[in-house]
Amino acid sequence: MLDTSTLLIIDDCAADRKIYRRYLLKDPHQSYQIFEADCAEEGLALCQKIRCDVILLDFCLPDMSGLEFFDRMQQEIFTTSVPVIMLTGRGDEEVAVQVMKRGALDYLVKHNVTQDVLQLAVRNAIKQSCLQAQLNKTQEQQRLIATTALRIRQSLNLEQILNTAVAEIQQLLKCDRVIVYQFAPDTDGKIVASSVESFRTVALCDRIGAEEKAEEQGAGSRGKIPLLCTLPHTESPIPYIYELGLCNCVSLKEQFNTQANLVVPINLSNNGNPTPKLWGLLIAHYNSGDRQWQTDDAQMLNEVSVQLAIAIQQAELLAQTQAALTKEKQLNTFKSQIIATVSHEYRTPLTSILAAASTLAKHSQQLDESKQERFLGIIEQKARYMSKLVDNMLLVNQFELEKPKFKPILLDLLQFFSDLIEQERETTGDRYELIFNITGHTQGFWGDRGLLQQIFINLMSNAIKYSPDGGTVEFHLIGKESEVIFYIQDRGIGIPIKDQENLFQSFCRGSNVDTIPGTGLGLAIAKGCVELHGGDITLSSEVGEGTKVTVSLPKICPRSQLSPSLT
Repeated sequence: MLDTSTLLIIDDCAADRKIYRRYLLKDPHQSYQIFEADCAEEGLALCQKIRCDVILLDFCLPDMSGLEFFDRMQQEIFTTSVPVIMLTGRGDEEVAVQVMKRGALDYLVKHNVTQDVLQLAVRNAIKQSCLQAQLNKTQEQQRLIATTALRIRQSLNLEQILNTAVAEIQQLLKCDRVIVYQFAPDTDGKIVASSVESFRTVALCDRIGAEEKAEEQGAGSRGKIPLLCTLPHTESPIPYIYELGLCNCVSLKEQFNTQANLVVPINLSNNGNPTPKLWGLLIAHYNSGDRQWQTDDAQMLNEVSVQLAIAIQQAELLAQTQAALTKEKQLNTFKSQIIATVSHEYRTPLTSILAAASTLAKHSQQLDESKQERFLGIIEQKARYMSKLVDNMLLVNQFELEKPKFKPILLDLLQFFSDLIEQERETTGDRYELIFNITGHTQGFWGDRGLLQQIFINLMSNAIKYSPDGGTVEFHLIGKESEVIFYIQDRGIGIPIKDQENLFQSFCRGSNVDTIPGTGLGLAIAKGCVELHGGDITLSSEVGEGTKVTVSLPKICPRSQLSPSLT
């Protein structure tokens, strides 16, 4: 099938137009759709309505000369890309020079025009115009790639780079939309840059369909669904077939409701691994009808995707560096807080220990047995407090640097908490009444004994410490089908509402604690231990009425949190 070109003949002589039409329609190498005009104004009007591939222009027109028409066409239609062949009845070389200087591709004398001469001149004009258009397009493509590469080296603003790239690609390819689509782990992903603001967001993944297809193809192909970068009107895809590590990539043509899509992957280097990491897709859409994408379109899009991959990796490296610097700053601040807290919290118990030890050393002979025991009790109590402070500091430090090891075992919660309650009763004395209530079934709970003990001890010690006048402290254990819930309720000083939001952060305390000693680590430790169990912790409090802290834990921990021996 011959290619069809649109040709416009502008000549006031109907006989000449008829001859040119007959000559061209007999061309065995080219097919034409021919339009005619008998004056310059009509020719200009047609040029604005149709896209001409070639114009045959008579030099002598009734309303203006061919040169004047040529100037008007360039000014009013804003294009110099349409090849013009000038025709005249005079073989004037001066006229020929003027015409060629203005941009005409050829100049023919009418009495020398034959069928072969006209056919060859028109075909050469079309060919030269196509070559020039291809050269211009190639230059624009190279400019876009070079500009993108330069912008990457000059800026680390990934959003700006992506948005500028899609806008320039849309203009270069003359398509309706260009987007950058980023895949995300365990989700469908999202559009992160688009050349147009308004568009219909779609999901590119269909997990159910993927599972069915994977089962049909066998276990070895699960998660490997090919995405084809195709050219309409061709029997086979452009030779760009990518194996995507996706659950499933559905038809882009159906999802985006477009007639043609050109898709290339954005691949990142994978730490020396020969298989690159698929980050996302660079997609060009065309809605206005079937689009015959050219191979160089796909090659250009692929080259731009390589430059975008460099920008993405630079941005990720910058983000990692900034995150590391932020983490380092946080750790330095944390270390400073530890030093300040330890030095402050150790002074009082150390002073008491030294005073008691000095009294025993100097006056042990004058002290009766009860007073000696009282001083020894002070030494033991303060030493335990200091030991607990060190343990808390070490545990919080573990949470800040790396999570403590999580070792769940099957626990009898009823016996576990009963033992802890009894230990508390032995140390709190008669000023506090500890109440233990149990409802539901608590069997089948898997948890880390040490971490669970930390949760209980820190929450219970807070309830007692911040109830300085004594009173009732309640511990309720509630067993449900898939989780256990326990809460500790005191009737102490409570916590101001403005302080409650930050209390689960290290070194944060209520503004109404006055002289009650403490480090502000108990709730932070409890929260960290709860999260390792895959649970949740909440707090409700009212000043002067007391505080209630509620912990909910799944009976069976998430599989990702179990140790290898249990999976």
